[in-house]
Amino acid sequence: MKFKYVRIQGKELAINTKYAKGIFSMLQKLVRDGVMEDEDADLYLEIDSWFSECLPYPPQCMRRENVVCFFKTENTDLMMKMMNPLMWLLQKYDKPFFVVYTNTPGEIVYEDEYQVVVKAGFDPVYEEMQPSWTPEDKLAELEESEKDSNG
Repeated sequence: MKFKYVRIQGKELAINTKYAKGIFSMLQKLVRDGVMEDEDADLYLEIDSWFSECLPYPPQCMRRENVVCFFKTENTDLMMKMMNPLMWLLQKYDKPFFVVYTNTPGEIVYEDEYQVVVKAGFDPVYEEMQPSWTPEDKLAELEESEKDSNG
């Protein structure tokens, strides 16, 4: 299956969007908190500047609206090449991240050649854990083997 959009995001949720923070927010926080070595911070800032110069800056982002950005996969070859060092920085500073591909990012409020911006902010829905699909006899066997290995 070919996906239309990609986003690199972390595990932490942003308070305003209730959505996983994007790679630029994650790295900016490392710089702001003084966590990064100077050489790494310079690398991030250089790549961030490249994105600022080469991609349109969505007005919704300028106004700090409650939105989330995704890159279009059809035009991401160069962008993903520029992202590789940024993902390396996240790994170096032990910041887990996910590369999320989707065809349904949400309600698009802005679009250009390289990216889409979607409305964010939703209240998470929590559901009860589904019953185990493991047969009862296998579950009992697993519990027994755990007792044996612990005791």
